[in-house]
Amino acid sequence: MSNEPKSGTLNDGIYDARKLGIPKMLILGVQHTFAMFGATVLVPIITGLDVSTTLLMAGLGTLLFHLITKGKVPAFLGSSFAFLGGYAAVAPVLADGTPNTELLPYACGGVVVSGLIYVIMSALIKVFGVKKIMRFFPPVVTGPIIIAIGLILAPSAITNCSENWLLAFVAFALIVICNIWGKGMVKILPILIGVVGSYIVALLMGEVNFSAVLDPSQPIFALALHPSSFAKFSISACITIAPIALATMMEHIGDIAAISATANKNYLADPGLHRTLLGDGLATSFAGFFGGPANTTYGENTGVLALTKVYDPRVMRIAACCAIILSFFPHFGALIQTIPTAIIGGISFVLYGMISAIGVRNVVENQVDFTNSRNLIIAAVILVSALGFNSVGGITIPLGAENSFTLSGLAIAAIVGILLNAILPGNDYEFGRDLEGDTAVNFKV
Repeated sequence: MSNEPKSGTLNDGIYDARKLGIPKMLILGVQHTFAMFGATVLVPIITGLDVSTTLLMAGLGTLLFHLITKGKVPAFLGSSFAFLGGYAAVAPVLADGTPNTELLPYACGGVVVSGLIYVIMSALIKVFGVKKIMRFFPPVVTGPIIIAIGLILAPSAITNCSENWLLAFVAFALIVICNIWGKGMVKILPILIGVVGSYIVALLMGEVNFSAVLDPSQPIFALALHPSSFAKFSISACITIAPIALATMMEHIGDIAAISATANKNYLADPGLHRTLLGDGLATSFAGFFGGPANTTYGENTGVLALTKVYDPRVMRIAACCAIILSFFPHFGALIQTIPTAIIGGISFVLYGMISAIGVRNVVENQVDFTNSRNLIIAAVILVSALGFNSVGGITIPLGAENSFTLSGLAIAAIVGILLNAILPGNDYEFGRDLEGDTAVNFKV
């Protein structure tokens, strides 16, 4: 009897996208588009940037990232929330609540410079080697950071659910049922089924508002680039926004570690941290130059990876192409935005928790010894700093008389954890020495 895995799965239960076929891969790509859409468009809604431009830059940025990382990393790049404080400082909304379109391009200029800082860090890693850099990121640091990423996102999931707990529960229940008891494609499409199923319930309840879709002033087809929104540069804006990159690079490492742990491949080593940083940085600069928000690897899509067990990067590239196509059709974007907030909350309830669970799993798998006071202190400080400082809006650092930038709770936690790991005695970690992985990833490819 043939030992060939059935239903497109490998022997360990992981799905091989090549055996799933193109039609099923397209559906999986659409599912990733749904996962990233809500958070990606929220940033331009808050800042006043253009939604269509944001979707275009997310798609193109993801493709650029995959090109630079040799198409090996199953990551999607969407809008970064870390830069919201920078936008608010450089281009605060006007008194009537409308976006400050005159100053927004200068904020985008600061984002361009932030991306270039990634490029510099990538070059340093390439020159000095990843081992010297990764000595500062053992599993006792990266594991709690991954846990904190999910926990920090958790309150937003609850807030969204509270809009309508019934719809949130329907979305949550459909995802759980499909993932636990589903067979075949049902098992690997829990997010899409959860969205569609709960959306139908919302329609029956009269909870869907189509006013934006039916707006007669909404064009059917529109160019997603607006020259008036392209980046402009000023020293003060760059000084205000560029330092945020020092914090988001720490988050990038945690995200890549989470993706690596989920897919059981060490992407920090292959294609290398220098390539993932370079891809993220150039995508961010590219987006900022054309008037879009900074890009970042998306935890929402990492959660989908964990649920579906389909880790083929081509699925992410399909999602990127979907985002690009959608950017030219404002009506579709408006239709997606009719999805009730509670449904997004029900989906996030699962995805955000999945990220933290990945962190817990890898702390356990890497056998981090918490009977050791050194490890216990580092993990404790990281978790308290991430959640505590996040609850008070981080730390605002003044830059001169009028400018300042804000370090998020997660950035503070990462920086403090890295410093404690470097200062406290007993750091004997060497990147790659343990083939099973000591950086919250699995080295077994």
